[in-house]
Amino acid sequence: MAVVTEVLGMSLSQCATTLAIDSLKRMQAYETGKRIVELVKENVKPRDIMTPDAFENAIRVDMAMGGSTNTALHIPAIAKEAGVDIDVDLFDKISRETPNICSIIPAGTHEMADVDRAGGIPGVLNRLRRMIKSTQTVNKEPIQQIAEEGKVLDDKVIRNLNNPYHPEGGIAVLKGNIAHSAVIKQTAVDKEMMVHSGPAKVFYSERELLDAIGAKTINEGDVVILPFQGPAGAPGMPEMLTPTDAIKGAGYGKVALITDGRFSGATSGPCIGHVEMEAYNGGAIGTIRDGDIIDIDIPNRSLNVRLADEKIKERQKETEIPDREMTSLLAHYRSKFKGINCYGK
Repeated sequence: MAVVTEVLGMSLSQCATTLAIDSLKRMQAYETGKRIVELVKENVKPRDIMTPDAFENAIRVDMAMGGSTNTALHIPAIAKEAGVDIDVDLFDKISRETPNICSIIPAGTHEMADVDRAGGIPGVLNRLRRMIKSTQTVNKEPIQQIAEEGKVLDDKVIRNLNNPYHPEGGIAVLKGNIAHSAVIKQTAVDKEMMVHSGPAKVFYSERELLDAIGAKTINEGDVVILPFQGPAGAPGMPEMLTPTDAIKGAGYGKVALITDGRFSGATSGPCIGHVEMEAYNGGAIGTIRDGDIIDIDIPNRSLNVRLADEKIKERQKETEIPDREMTSLLAHYRSKFKGINCYGK
């Protein structure tokens, strides 16, 4: 999220990619404190900076750098507090028109330290300068000026737009009879898995899935389904990094995962999350059973189960919600997301 904060204009330039152990961080912290005092005196407020154009810039840079699926949750949430409405479809629109010019772990081989040495966010902005909309920042210059003055010091780390790692940006939004919307980090998916069909293997908890991986009851080509992990179902929409890492660590190369939970920036492979509506709220992901054939087509943005609509509706009436031990706080959290999606809509 440091990248998003910098492109939104809410942090000083170069802060996002400077490593925590770099001595430069101390100076940046000092300069940040000074600038905050100046902004207060200038009567500049966060909402003056976090405009719709600023959020579009943040999404574009995120897509160009490979994108964490988490930003599809964080950016709309921040935008809502700023009085700006951001729909998940905007991520897909911007991703389709923004080449992926950075290849960062786990999707690639470079680290954030490499991006920093190659020019940092100003360097990435320079590559995208014809696409970036001019907005105010906490710096004393607008984002467009920062983009024009940015320098790229390594073309292999921050590529030219005409020589991208991938023709599209980091995130794709999939739709179909399983989901009104779902997100995947497409730049971290092997080419042969961009289109895949396979039988479902359904698990209702992380523990069940991990046990199945250990027992080797999952086969190459299977599509693992992990429902009831959303904001209401879990409750809390937990991060599904452990299951994705376990699948990869077990040596599977052609196993996909679909969940209404979320992922972290470290997720790679054909892992589809944020499925809406979530199973707890009647989403079709909760109606999938072992053996149902799942069709995934990332280039065409589709996600479907080979079931007739009538069959899905029939199963929705029969689907049982798994029991969860909950504290009063989690129960309250679940109640807030009952009947709405993970974007609060």
